Amino acid sequence: MALPLPAIMKTTAARLSALYLLLFALCATLLVFYMTSLSVRMLTTQTQETINDEVLSLARAYQRGGLPTMVRVVEQRSRQPGANLYLLADANGQILTGNVQSLEPGVLEIEGWTTRPFYYRRYGESEAERQRAENGETENGQTEAQRAELRRHDALAMVLRLPNQMILLVGRDLGEPQRFRDVVSRSLMLALGMMGLGGIVIWFFVGRAALKRIDGISAASRRIMGGDLSGRLPTTGAGDEFDRLSENLNAMLARIDTLNEGLKQVSDNIAHDLKTPLTRIRNRAEATLAGKHKTADYREALDATIAESDQLIKTFNAILMISRLEAGYSAESMSSVDLAEAVRDVVELYEPLAEDSGVALEAEAAQSVTISGNRELIGQALSNIVDNAIKYSADATEEPRVRVRLQREGAEIRLSVTDNGHGIPDEQDRARATERFVRLEKSRSQPGSGLGLSLAKAVMKFHGGRLDLLPADPGLSVVMVFPEKDRS
Repeated sequence: MALPLPAIMKTTAARLSALYLLLFALCATLLVFYMTSLSVRMLTTQTQETINDEVLSLARAYQRGGLPTMVRVVEQRSRQPGANLYLLADANGQILTGNVQSLEPGVLEIEGWTTRPFYYRRYGESEAERQRAENGETENGQTEAQRAELRRHDALAMVLRLPNQMILLVGRDLGEPQRFRDVVSRSLMLALGMMGLGGIVIWFFVGRAALKRIDGISAASRRIMGGDLSGRLPTTGAGDEFDRLSENLNAMLARIDTLNEGLKQVSDNIAHDLKTPLTRIRNRAEATLAGKHKTADYREALDATIAESDQLIKTFNAILMISRLEAGYSAESMSSVDLAEAVRDVVELYEPLAEDSGVALEAEAAQSVTISGNRELIGQALSNIVDNAIKYSADATEEPRVRVRLQREGAEIRLSVTDNGHGIPDEQDRARATERFVRLEKSRSQPGSGLGLSLAKAVMKFHGGRLDLLPADPGLSVVMVFPEKDRS
């Protein structure tokens, strides 16, 4: 929808454009005056140099033959086409010879350069004709040059007094310099006017296009604020600042949509998966209070309640940690982490559990690999994966074995935990295994909350890597893949 002019002028783009146009007009005006003044100064200087040359030439003629020679030279030069102004007068200002019929009063009374341009009348030009030319009342058939000749003439001259008190005036008509100045002024004004008009036209069309795109972004924003989080801001593919802004906002909206979906999923999972242990705690407490029991029975019930509560606390802590990682964990906790050392620490921690479960726990991390990361998060993710591998490889058909291996492959650092248990043959099940509270059918008999792999996936995403679940034939290989660029 097109905006009315008052509404357009309230926009920042219109105000900036108006300010730029005003600045442009001011600069253009100053440029016109500067160029005109510069042209006048250049032409005046050129005129003065020409007059000086003529004066020197007449002075040499006077030195050669005295006054008669100079008069002869003045008469000869004054009759040439396009001649300068020559005038020779007596001491009283009476014109004796030259090509000037009359002068502005007072010109012959000064000596040296005239302080300002003066007007004069040429021979053969009557006052009536000149007056009609000034008023635009010229006769039919006259050319523009002829009409210009009849208008008022201005000149710049040098006045000299000869030794015999005679007056010599040498000047030059300013009609041509004035016409040149007028042409320059008109040309500059026309060019700047066309530039200003072009700027207004370009601003009108470009400004309308920009306002139209802003209106589209505003309309999409209103739909999104109305609850349609799947909506996105429009882009044109031009790659300009509007597209970059829309792409960044779309990425932010996608992130918000993902977080909202995760929050909804967490709420649903808490409602379904935590209801059972809470109900079990309540039923146990109710059954304990229902009859007469010994002190040992009450202690056993309290111990079971504490153990169940500890598991619930661990579950909530895992949920909070996953949410923090997905929302953006603080980068201040990043430091240099030696993955080989982290592998040795986790393997040493789980060796007693593996030995009790009859599982052979092996580690291959001879090469030191250092990355920039959070040691606590990486250790927790690796511990969850190793704990799962020990649990699900205990019932392997052959000797149970878990191998932790650290290696570089191309531009990636791969930290894999491989077991030889039943694994997850189905690819869809492997994809679902990293979701929150998801426990596959073969895992229902094992203790846990279904958050171990979800936490590991969130940790890898925080570190710019990924978590891959691959078949090991037999068993499962869980691979923590770090990008090589994270090395320090």
